[in-house]
Amino acid sequence: MENTEDWMDGAQVIAVATDESHRFSKVTADEIHVLAGLGVAGDVHQGVTVKHRSRVRVDPTQPNLRQVHLIQAELLDELADHGFDVGPADLGENVTTRGVDLLALPRGTVLKLGADVELEVTGLRNPCSQIEKFRPGLLKTVLGKGPDGELVKKTGVMTIALKGGIVSPGDTIVVKLPAPPLLSLEVV
Repeated sequence: MENTEDWMDGAQVIAVATDESHRFSKVTADEIHVLAGLGVAGDVHQGVTVKHRSRVRVDPTQPNLRQVHLIQAELLDELADHGFDVGPADLGENVTTRGVDLLALPRGTVLKLGADVELEVTGLRNPCSQIEKFRPGLLKTVLGKGPDGELVKKTGVMTIALKGGIVSPGDTIVVKLPAPPLLSLEVV
């Protein structure tokens, strides 16, 4: 694949959210303000160093590769098909997207949201036991099997904020792939 901007047909932001506390779900908002190098203003995961509690216990000086969390709305549709009522921000994401296969993107992909914000994909979110506490049976549903039998973790991607600005529902998403070699996403 070439390192060119790739407009996804209809790829857009459908919801944004933030939360100043360590709760599982976030609170949807009319807009979020992304700060370059930090993440979402006022969000508990904003910062240069890691903010996820389990990772802070291991090494609080680790770089924060989880500044902004994105989930595709197509996962919410799939969960609804399995009888789960899960909406935007319920799984703790800052940005809910539609029209772009986030899980298929290579590491280093840059997502441009709206006019200004640029986020670099660092890896996958690891589905944890909090998902099961949120809705019993949900953890099994957000895990799948790939064509070669490999475990597929469907709970979105983590990014770092390269360029700040405002993100609102309805904003378009532009995908810019990195230069080869393209590296598969791993849990960060």
